[in-house]
Amino acid sequence: MTQTSGSSAAAEQQQVLVPLTTPEEVDTFLAEYPLAAVFKAGTCHKTMQGFGVLETFLQKHELPVGFIRVVDWRPASNHVAELTGIQHHSPQFILFQEGQPRFEVNNWDITPEALAPVFEAQVPRRSGEGAVATDDNVEPYRRLMRAYLDGQLSDWAFQDQYVTLFRDDASLRSQREFEALSRLFGDPDAYHGGLHQLGTPQDRGDLKARVQDLLNELG
Repeated sequence: MTQTSGSSAAAEQQQVLVPLTTPEEVDTFLAEYPLAAVFKAGTCHKTMQGFGVLETFLQKHELPVGFIRVVDWRPASNHVAELTGIQHHSPQFILFQEGQPRFEVNNWDITPEALAPVFEAQVPRRSGEGAVATDDNVEPYRRLMRAYLDGQLSDWAFQDQYVTLFRDDASLRSQREFEALSRLFGDPDAYHGGLHQLGTPQDRGDLKARVQDLLNELG
C-alpha cells in the first residue's frame, strides 16, 4: 500500500493509509496527524473482516490510518502497546487524538455497531466519497476457482482448499470483497468441529454455479 493524500476531487477523495514498519514511523505518523488511527493486522481472516468494517467508515469519514502487519513489523506493534498501555490484539483499531489513545476495539468486536458512535462523534465527515485503495488481490481465489471449474479438483478438495485459503487470508480488503469471498462457505471459525462441520460442498446450492457467479463478479 502507498500513502495517498486528499488532493483529488471531492467525489473521489483518496484515503490516507500509511504502513508503520518501525517505532520511529509510528511516532512520525502520530505527530503529523492530530486525529488518526492505528490498525494492527494479524494473520487470519479476522483481519480481513475487521478492516472491511473499517473501510465502510473510511469511505465517509476523514481519518488517516496507519497500519501495522504485526508479524512482519513487531517492533512497531510493541511500540504502540508501550505508548498506550493497551494490550496488543490483532486485528486491533486504536483511535488517537493529539497522540493519545481515545478508543480501541479488537478482534470480532470491530463491528459497525462499535465504530458508528465513535466515528459520528469524533471523526469529521468527508464532503465526498473516500476511495480506500489496497494492494491486495484476489488472484489466488481466481486460480483455485478456475482449477475447480476445469475439473482439476473435486467438490470436497475445492471446499477444503478454499476454506483454508480464506481462513489464512489477512489481507486489508474492502467490505465488498470480504463479503463476496465469504459467500461460498461462510465463516470457517463457525465450524469448531473441523472442516467436516461445513457439511457437504453442495449444501448451499449448486456449487459450480455459485463458483462461476463469484468468479464473474470478481472479474
